[in-house]
Amino acid sequence: MLWLNTYCFMLFFFRSKVNQYPNTSLVQIEGVNTKEEVAWYAGKKMTYIYKAKVKKNGTHYRCIWGKVTRPHGNSGIVRAKFKSNLPPKSMVIILKWFF
Repeated sequence: MLWLNTYCFMLFFFRSKVNQYPNTSLVQIEGVNTKEEVAWYAGKKMTYIYKAKVKKNGTHYRCIWGKVTRPHGNSGIVRAKFKSNLPPKSMVIILKWFF
């Protein structure tokens, strides 16, 4: 499986004027500035990797899998759904892309 590291910034959760939807995250990918560039990332899988205090399965590192679902606006921001909701402290995250 091929993977690629890029810096991404989780901007916030998808929201309306009143409601917030934590199951969908808005992510800005470094170097992606238009809706046309986002089309290449659509459907790609990514992981949020973090370190936990307790060892599980022989390692302290764990990951949450996600997938880019669609673009959000015209400025290169994408909507991504993760298997479980991302924690709010993950505002600056490094994602690994899998093809």
